[in-house]
Order: sequence, then structure tokens, then C-alpha cells
Amino acid sequence: MAAQFGRRLRRGATTTAVAALAVAALSASQAPAIVPGGGENGKQASGSSAPDESPDSASGDSSYHTDLPPLNTPDKPGTSIDLPDLEGAAEAGIPATVLSAYKQAEQRLGVTNPGCNLPWQLLAAIGKVESGQARGGRVDDNGTTFTPILGPVLNGVGFANISDTDNGAYDGDKTHDRAVGPMQFIPSTWATWGQDANGDGRKDPNNIFDAALAAGRYLCANDRDLSLKSNLDQAILSYNRSREYLATVLSWLEYYKRGSHEVPDGTGVLPEGPGPLNPGGPSNSPSPGPTTSPSPDESPTTNPPKPPKPPAAKPPTTPPTKPPTTPPTTPPTPAPVVERLEDAGTGKLSATAGTEFAGRVTVRGEDGKGKAVGKAAVRFTIVGDTDATFAGGSKNATGVSGATGVAKAPALRAGEKTGDFTVRADVVGRTVPAVDFTATVTERQADTVARTSDKEMTAAPGGEFADSIQVKATNNGVIAPGVAVKATMIKSADDASAADKGPYFKDAAGKPLRALTDLKTDAQGLLVLPKIFADDATGTFLLRIETAGGAKVTIELKVTAPEA
Repeated sequence: MAAQFGRRLRRGATTTAVAALAVAALSASQAPAIVPGGGENGKQASGSSAPDESPDSASGDSSYHTDLPPLNTPDKPGTSIDLPDLEGAAEAGIPATVLSAYKQAEQRLGVTNPGCNLPWQLLAAIGKVESGQARGGRVDDNGTTFTPILGPVLNGVGFANISDTDNGAYDGDKTHDRAVGPMQFIPSTWATWGQDANGDGRKDPNNIFDAALAAGRYLCANDRDLSLKSNLDQAILSYNRSREYLATVLSWLEYYKRGSHEVPDGTGVLPEGPGPLNPGGPSNSPSPGPTTSPSPDESPTTNPPKPPKPPAAKPPTTPPTKPPTTPPTTPPTPAPVVERLEDAGTGKLSATAGTEFAGRVTVRGEDGKGKAVGKAAVRFTIVGDTDATFAGGSKNATGVSGATGVAKAPALRAGEKTGDFTVRADVVGRTVPAVDFTATVTERQADTVARTSDKEMTAAPGGEFADSIQVKATNNGVIAPGVAVKATMIKSADDASAADKGPYFKDAAGKPLRALTDLKTDAQGLLVLPKIFADDATGTFLLRIETAGGAKVTIELKVTAPEA
């Protein structure tokens, strides 16, 4: 696969200290040891790692944040380490909307690609390294970043040279490409892997729900099983072909697996190192080497003069003031979570087969105090024996609640199967009672049916009618395709029961049949009846044609003996 994730900037140099911390973090979490900068088969790179030359890897380098997780992992059984905390609780916090997007992507891929075994923590690790969790969760109610997150210009000056592929639509640059969004897709890759995960009809790389699902699908490509270490490494390296990148992502993956928690949007920890948040930072060019200092055996030719003795300090006349004590930092208020989901005015869900439902499923999420909860991911699922779908043909969709706590499902479209089915709404990542809605599909209808010819229908006793009968059905003046039709030889105008003599149709065995029920109009609203035969009875007989919706037309059939 020649995907284009890797064709972005990469940091110029990674220090020995960062490499050591990566190994320490991985060792502390019992993750497989991967030395940053180490190639395969023992190869080493000086200063920065050489890209993986595997043909399946994307070409070019990439820019990313090299901050590593605290050495003291979140507090879970078996993780106690005698090291300073280094604000581990803050680093383990993931902004609410961003966390919902990662978990939603894991859930969706668990249904569509269960063999991939994608953990949401992998998306969190990549999101941390690529954009600092969307700039610490600076996203709106729908999960879109307030301002685009752009990587440096890929103009070949110290980085990959990628000419513009999107006419500046995503990155604003009509000459070269730039990585875009919280998961840092370049436009050409987004054109292939972009997703509409929040059901707003757009594939937006700046939307965390869309970007997280796209990243998940990309990582799962080529039938990868991410529970296998080799496949996991391959997937991460396909995102960015740097061994330091692999080690950094794996360290965050193990860190998040040991524990994490939700924090309010906009309060996440921003990376201090360079990357797409700071494309003009020092990482855009290699770090200068250390200045030269004299070697230890180069002694000076003369002894330097001794510095004069400083004057004795006079004791202060006033006692020193105590330094102000720093007040303890107030922990961030936990983001509200949905404790209850309720109907928010959905109304009756009914549609004729093949048409769109007028109403949409609408729910409201509330916390334990009955207050609206925004930015909650709500999953909508069609349940039951039906061919109805959401817009786009899916049986599943996800919406994000706004400031009023209300989330709407995409429009429903009825299939051809009539009857009732269920639309279920539940909260992604929360064990909250689901809300079920009953939807009904009724058969197609016509309010008018008429014969397309006025030619008289005649036959001799024991013969057959030479002409066929064709009718056309309309509904509100528009052709009515797929409408159910009944054709019956009736006893009289006042008795619509099937006649026992006179003209008839034939069944598959050739036996007389005076009522047909399994008929439907075609795409043009037309129906041509089977050939009609006459028995020995003579006279004028009636054929009644009736559509679903109550439209009727009665046609005379005359059976007369030929003249002598």
C-alpha cells in the first residue's frame, strides 16, 4: 500500500535524552523495547532515524510531537513505580469530545472490521503525538477544531516535497500540500480514506470524529490484526516511517492502556515540543551542533590571576520576607456525562415504501441533575426485519449532542419491505438505558388508475380476447411505481366478489383463475394484465382493477357468438 501519511514533515533531530526516556517509559510499562533511532537488523541512525525502506511504507518524513508520557503511569494495579509523578494525572486526561471520537471509531470498526482489534488507546496515542489531542480539545459542539491544525509546508526545503493535490481546499496552499487536522492527514491521503463519522454529510479532516474513524480504517488496512505486535508496528510505521515515531506512539499507547480519564474540552495538556502546533518552531531545521571547547589536556601557558576577594556582606537591617506560598492547583471540574437519554420530540415515524421519513429521531442527553449534556456521542441503530436505512445506506449512524443536549439521527429512508421496525438510540461509551422508537413503512399507493386505451374488449365463446389490457396508476398526479394492484372478474357492479363463470385468466397449470392479487405497477406506473380467455357463457362481464390506496377502474368484457 502506497498511502501518503508519511509524506509530511518529520522532526530534524531527537536528543539522546528523549531516546532514553522513550526506552525507560516502554520498559516501565513492560512494552516491547524499541530504541528510537534504531533501524532493523541492528542498524543505527545518527541524530535522526533513517526512514523505513519497506515498499509498503509511505515515502517521506513527518513532523510530530516528541513529548513522552510521565514515567509514573496512571494508578492501576501493578503499576506502582518509585518515581516522581510528573503531573501524570493531567497527562492521562483526554478531552471529552476527543475521547468520544476515539471510542466511537473503536466501536464502529468493531462492527465493520472486527478482525482488526483496534483499541481506542492507539488512536489516542497517535492523536497525542500528531496534534496534542486536537490542541487539548479545542473543538466545537460537533467535534470540529476552532481553527485548522496545519503542518509545515511540504516544499522540499528540509522536508518532503509534495506538490498540491487539493487545490488548497483543505490546507489553504495551492502550491504544496500540508498535513491537516487533529490526526494530520495530507490531502491526497484524505481523498482516499476520509470518512463522515458524525453524519453531517461532510468528510472533514478538521473534525475529530471524521478524522479518528479515517485513521482507524487506515491503520486496519490490508487485513491487519492489531493484536499482533508485528501488525501493530507495521500499522504505526505506515502512518509515519520513523523508528522514533514508532517508539513514541507505543509509549503513549501503553500509558493510556494503564489508565486515562475524561477532562473538559479545551483543558487538555498541550505538548511543549515542536510539531504541527508550532510549525515554525526549531524542529523545522536540524539542531546546531555543540560549540567546541578545549580538550582536557590543553592547559593554559600562564596561570590566570586570582579573582579579588568579595567584600563581606552586611547583615540585613530588616528580616527577610517569607516567599509567598503557591496555592494548591484546583483540579479541573470533571466534564458532565450523560446519565439519562430521552425523546426530544421525535413524533410519528411513518413513510410510504421507497420514500424518506418526514420525521427524524431526536433525543436529549441529561446528567444526573437533569441538565443538558453537550458534545456527547449518540449512536442510532436500525433494528428489525427491514430494508430501511439511514441516508447513505447505513444501518448505523452517530450524532453529537449540541449545547442543549439534543442529538438528531440522519434522515431515514424506507425500503420496499412494509411493516414496523425499531430505531434505537444509546450513548457511545456509557451504560445508559437506550431509547427505542417505532417506525412504520406502508405500501406504495395510488389515488388514480385508468386504462390507457378505450378499445372495446370482445371475444367469442371458448376463445380469447385479442387485445391486452394496460392501466396506469398515479398518485397526486405523479406516476406511482411499485403500487400493488388487484384484478378481479366480479359478479356485478353491486357485487364485487369473484365471478364463477365468464372470462378468466389462467394460472401456472392452465386452470381458470378469476382473481389476481400479486401484481405491481412498473417504474412508469404501468401494468399490463395477462391474457384473458372466455368460456362458453355469453354476455357482458365486468373486470375491476383496484390499487393500494383505493383507486379503481371497471372494464367491460363482451363475449358474443359470431354471426351465422
